[in-house]
Amino acid sequence: MDAPVSTLVLIGITCLISLVAMGNHKLLAGLIFWPPAIVRDRQWWRLLSYGFVHADGMHLLFNMFTLYFFGRAMEGFVNAHLGDWGFAFFYLSALVASILPTFLRHREDPKYLALGASGAVLAVLFSFILLKPWALIIVFVVPMPAIVYAALFLGYSIWMDRRGAKDDRTNHGAHLAGAIYGVLFTVLMEPRVVGYFLGQLAHPSLGY
Repeated sequence: MDAPVSTLVLIGITCLISLVAMGNHKLLAGLIFWPPAIVRDRQWWRLLSYGFVHADGMHLLFNMFTLYFFGRAMEGFVNAHLGDWGFAFFYLSALVASILPTFLRHREDPKYLALGASGAVLAVLFSFILLKPWALIIVFVVPMPAIVYAALFLGYSIWMDRRGAKDDRTNHGAHLAGAIYGVLFTVLMEPRVVGYFLGQLAHPSLGY
C-alpha cells in the first residue's frame, strides 16, 4: 500500500494550524466559521478554514486519529479514480459541503460559531462504509460493524438536529451533511459501488 500522502499532509496542516490557533485568539477568530463575516464581509474562506481549527486537544486528536485510520484506507481508492490529489479534493470539498446547511440556517445569527473537521471526517468514514460495511470499527471502546454505527449515527444526528437543544454545542447538522456528502461523492465517482455495497450487505463478514 502506498503511503497516504494527502491524508498525512492534511493531518499535518490541520494539527499545525489548530495548535497555533489554540494559543492565538486573533488567528482563531479569523478562521472560525462565523456567518456575519461571510455574509457581510465576504470572507468566504471561512467555509473551509473552520475545519483547520479545533476547540481543544481532544477535539483535534479524535478527528485526526479518525481521519488517519479511514483516510489511509480510502485515499488509494479515491486517487485511483480522480488522480494523485483526488482524496485531498474530496476532503476539502467535504469541509465546504458539510457546513453549507449550517450557513443557510444561521446566516443571520451573529452569535453562531463553529469549528472542527468532523463533517469532512465523517464524509471519509461513510465513504469507507460503502466499501466495507461489515468492517469492525471501535466506537468509544465498543467494537461494532461499520454499517451498524452508520445507522445509529444517522438516527441520532437526525433526532438531535431536530431537537435543537440549546445546551448542545455539537453541530449535528454538519455531521449529517458530511456523512451524506461522503456517500454521494463516492457513488457519483464510482456508481458501481452501489451494487458492491448491496452485495456486501447480503453477505456479512466481520473484520477490517
